[in-house]
Order: sequence, then C-alpha cells, then structure tokens
Amino acid sequence: MSIGVILGFPADIAEDLQRWRASFGDPMAGVIPAHITLVTTTMTQDWEATRSHVREIARKQDPFTVTIAGTGSFRPVSPVVFLNVEDGFGDCVSLHQQLQTGPLERELPFAYHPHVTIAHDVAPESLDEAETVLKDYRATFPVASMGLYEHDDNGIWQLREELDFGTERDDRSRDGAAGAR
Repeated sequence: MSIGVILGFPADIAEDLQRWRASFGDPMAGVIPAHITLVTTTMTQDWEATRSHVREIARKQDPFTVTIAGTGSFRPVSPVVFLNVEDGFGDCVSLHQQLQTGPLERELPFAYHPHVTIAHDVAPESLDEAETVLKDYRATFPVASMGLYEHDDNGIWQLREELDFGTERDDRSRDGAAGAR
C-alpha cells in the first residue's frame, strides 16, 4: 500500500489557497487540498507497523504554529511554485525526519523542503503569475494534528487517520471514531 502524511490547514485558508491554485490553471486544484507534505508517496508492506509508527510520533509531538509567507519555486528542476513555510519550518523538518524512519524509511530523490504548492504543471506564464501575485501572501495558524493518508486503487488519497499531537488514539480511529487518551 502507498501512504502519505500531511499537515492540513484551517478551512478558510485551505479554501483561499484552492481558489488561488485554480486561478493559475492547476488541474489538481480541485482534487488536492492545500497542505504541507511530511511524507510523500511511500510504499509500505506493513500497515499496522506504519500506523503504530506514525501514531507514536504524533503522540510525542507538541502542537506548533505555522506561518506561510512569500513565494518560491523549484524551477527549473520541477515546474512548481509554492508558498514558503516560515514559522514551523523546523517542526516540519523534524517531523519529516522522524517519520522517514522504521517502516517509512527510504532514500528520497530531493532534500525535504516544507512548502505549500500553489501552481504545478501549468504554463510558464501561470507559474510566473503565481509567484508574483502571492509574493506578499501571509497566513498564520496552529497545527495540532497530522493526517495519515492511503493512495487507494482509484488513485485518490483517502484519509485513514487524523492524529492529534500529544495524545493517544485507540483502534476505533480507522472508521473515523475519535480516540481516547
């Protein structure tokens, strides 16, 4: 199975960023919610070991604040424009490093760089526009959980579990029921 781990955003910020992403012609704007990736698409052979690993890291993590501000790009290596993670950058890197161990350990083709994609695989002019229009964008919000996703047989990411930081969850979380401490 293929999994991913992300930090989601408050609804108002997520909706704002989705509108911006769509305005630049990004074909994935309506499918991929705004997020910060902690673990990109990673194959795992043992769901229970993976879930236990991610839960343990979430249990030890304190909530933190994220500020996204200003734009950057991975061009020319990749046709991506993104919002920078300012506050919370170190927390994201630390979570990534912890998560990429045990059942999720693997070599990555690029160094991890926390960011929020706002334009991907669009015309160069649209990438330029995204980079310019959102250069002064700024939003700050608390982060108190991370989502564990599975890439399903239809190619869609499905939330398997939202893991609150600093808490224990019980086995009911797979079907969406809240965990107990």
